[in-house]
Amino acid sequence: MAQSDPLYQRIASELRDQIRSGAIKAGERLPTELELREQYDVSRNTVRLALGLLQNEGMITSVQGKGTIVREQMMLTYHAAWAESRDRTASDQTDAFNAEMKNQGRKGEYRDFEMRIKSASPVLAARLNVEEGDSLVSRAITRYVDGQPFSLQDSYYPMDIAQECGLLSPHDVPGGVIRAMAAKGHKEIGYVDELTTRMPVPDEARKLGLTTGTPVLVYVRTTYSDSRPLRLTLTIFAGDRNRVVYEIGDLQAYTPVENGDES
Repeated sequence: MAQSDPLYQRIASELRDQIRSGAIKAGERLPTELELREQYDVSRNTVRLALGLLQNEGMITSVQGKGTIVREQMMLTYHAAWAESRDRTASDQTDAFNAEMKNQGRKGEYRDFEMRIKSASPVLAARLNVEEGDSLVSRAITRYVDGQPFSLQDSYYPMDIAQECGLLSPHDVPGGVIRAMAAKGHKEIGYVDELTTRMPVPDEARKLGLTTGTPVLVYVRTTYSDSRPLRLTLTIFAGDRNRVVYEIGDLQAYTPVENGDES
């Protein structure tokens, strides 16, 4: 950090380095505004700008009665290429998620399940090869890891497939949706993934507990049989605690890494 940079950026940089080095650990309190003002001989506004910068980065948060504390920097990995493979022991989307989190030493769970019937928007109609306004079955959940919201997921199915495969039930599908569709001749043999980033809408920020300035990763998977689209799954990942990994080809020389953040 150059000496010509604004004071608040230099203060934020020093605090950031202390957090990353472990000098100030997750759950510990940062110095108070008064302490920082005295330490750096700056105004209250300068201190607030520095803290605001770190809060926007998701590194700190304000807790009633505790002050400003360091957030746990939990980075989770979603292996997109094989997470939903039918040949896995856990082939249901929710079971596969729980298994993946267990492999990472975390506890996964899902809450707030909703089954709804929705009209196909122009985008959904184009991807699922149905008419705009046709009825689709939506099955939505919120995923949690170690008690914290991880992602929002909503899967859309053409009505004829949903009726044939028992997807209109407001409960889990025995054996999982992917297997239920395959049992009726709708086997997923390919998929197209689309990944984009954007800022969250207010409802997404609330459900995922996002701090101001934190983006989301929008992950859309459309699956196909040999004759038609079968499913579109929209997943909204909290951008400050997730990475999506694709493992393709011969990877016998590959060594998995715990965290993709090189900053």
